Amino acid sequence: MKPLESDEKTALVMFYTATALIRGEIVVKINQRVNIWLRSLGVPNYIHIHKAQVISFIGAPPRNSSFSEMFLPAAQVLGFHLVPPADEPLDYEEGEAMRMMQAVDVVIGTFVFKGKARISTQMDFAASLDVMRSTWLSIYDADISNPNLPQFKMQVPMLLVNPTQVTFGLV
Repeated sequence: MKPLESDEKTALVMFYTATALIRGEIVVKINQRVNIWLRSLGVPNYIHIHKAQVISFIGAPPRNSSFSEMFLPAAQVLGFHLVPPADEPLDYEEGEAMRMMQAVDVVIGTFVFKGKARISTQMDFAASLDVMRSTWLSIYDADISNPNLPQFKMQVPMLLVNPTQVTFGLV
């Protein structure tokens, strides 16, 4: 990895695709909020990940691999979050009127994210999805698990998911 510029930092993050989990470091600007980084205009077509650790779910059992550098097509990213215990401010105001939290399960490949989506009080979840124009939907207070990795349990305060590429379940 080349030395960081004076206005850069690294952040340890996780990316979820349809067939893999990737954990590694990305380089972002110091003033960039990492938890909403995928919403920014500067996201490249290929995400450069340093010290990448990959769990692939193609075939059985899941396979591990490591790379000093990896280039992940941004179009393949279905979910993204900071690795705990790293934490940043959430992307909404607590007292925001006319919004509520909807309990939702999000399925990405073999991962299940049990969390909450923030939607309008004026419509149900289905209508919210239909009118949504955002490429990324925030999911809050998510418990993440995977039946193929029983030891994998994680809780994150916020993650981003691509709402057109994941499955939602209401309980």
